[in-house]
Amino acid sequence: MAISVLRPAVVAVATALLVVATGYAVQAGSPTDDAYAADKPAPATTSTAAAKPPTASASAGALFAGGTHFCSASVVHSAAGDVVLTAAHCLNGGQLTFAPGYHDGVAPYGMWTVTGSFVADGWSASADPDLDFAFLTVHQAGNAATVESLTGANALGTDTGFTHRITLTGYPDTTDAPVVCQGTTSQSDTYQQRVACAGFPDGTSGGPWVTDVDPATGYGTVVGVIGGYQLGGDTPDVSYSAYFDDDIAKLYGSVTG
Repeated sequence: MAISVLRPAVVAVATALLVVATGYAVQAGSPTDDAYAADKPAPATTSTAAAKPPTASASAGALFAGGTHFCSASVVHSAAGDVVLTAAHCLNGGQLTFAPGYHDGVAPYGMWTVTGSFVADGWSASADPDLDFAFLTVHQAGNAATVESLTGANALGTDTGFTHRITLTGYPDTTDAPVVCQGTTSQSDTYQQRVACAGFPDGTSGGPWVTDVDPATGYGTVVGVIGGYQLGGDTPDVSYSAYFDDDIAKLYGSVTG
């Protein structure tokens, strides 16, 4: 599978692909995400890590563009400690920032600049809903620590089957607090899965589906993100995800080396 690497600081009208020797493609620009609301002031930040929100893992957070959060994302384990998982349709071609643990207008771990975005080539070519996932790399200026070292991270799970008891987290674009739901997933199509959880409207795209959560740490294995069919669902009460199989495993390998 070819991989596309997007640089969010570049806004491209046309997509330019360069096929390199590794079989991956380097791309500028990306599909447009859910429309998001008019700009509002950027969230407050603190210089030290604050207590985790009581209902959401610190590794889950909100994606911002232009001072407004419009999608959700989460830290996924990597050796470098700088990898974040979201939905591919959340990549809008502009500069993005990630606020892990965001709640009540506060970013307790600060804002993290997205330095690289990675999607499957099939998503770039045709917005294949079965490939609606993306990895981001993030960095915080002046901070030698990695995002994972501060927030913790979920492990990436692939080919784990369609039925799981999960914790689903997302950030509605009309509120400054996460919504969290527990539900049981099922297969909805060959490479699609679904879960019935009420209250996940626009803005929750990219939110992690986490199973086998360790009650002592709050972390587990991420087996999906809100996206895929109907860009995650056309009602707030049923959410979809592309199935995590060898496609996302290959993409993850290209990001982490």
